[in-house]
Amino acid sequence: MQGLAGVAACSTVLASPPGHTSRPTPYAPRFFTPAEWAFLIAACDRLIPADENGPGALALDVPRFIDMQMGTPYASGAQWYMQGPFVQGPDNLGYQLPYAPRDLYRRGIAGMNAHAATRHGRPFAGLAPALQDDLLHGAENDSMIFGDMPSTVFFDQLLANVMEGAFSDPVHGGNTGLGGWTMLGFPGARADFMDWVDRYGAHYPLGSVSISGETA
Repeated sequence: MQGLAGVAACSTVLASPPGHTSRPTPYAPRFFTPAEWAFLIAACDRLIPADENGPGALALDVPRFIDMQMGTPYASGAQWYMQGPFVQGPDNLGYQLPYAPRDLYRRGIAGMNAHAATRHGRPFAGLAPALQDDLLHGAENDSMIFGDMPSTVFFDQLLANVMEGAFSDPVHGGNTGLGGWTMLGFPGARADFMDWVDRYGAHYPLGSVSISGETA
């Protein structure tokens, strides 16, 4: 599957005056630079590609979701303890780096593109899907060095946000058309579906509903 084939799918429709029609206007990222945005689109496409089971990350507007999250207090680490000392220790001590999610993306994407250029002569977004997958696996397995930031920290952050964008409520910018929920058969924000909780393996027939009232 081509890493950039779905770039046009990552878009949002802006309202048009009555009686007028318009094509979807591509989403303009507010946080990510053009180079970072190109990486994010390509990486999202590799982590959740479209297949026979349902839409991929680009059709679900996962990159848009992540960019919108970068403008929230969460992305700045506003609710994290961000004072030193920053000493790596056992996993049960939790996160021990001085970087909020915004910083992790800036440093991680720069590191990924640097490794891509060193190994293959071009940034991540310009590589064939198989090479992109190889670099993502390398980051996941912590076989790269991004300065003082382990590559697995960046990969875990990216993968978690991709999953959130694909399967969170559409009001947050992802899961466009409730496609992620439809793929899973998840009812969403319906007021009551307790009659179906114990019906294992049965298909839920009523469709998904967003907090906003949007239906699949």
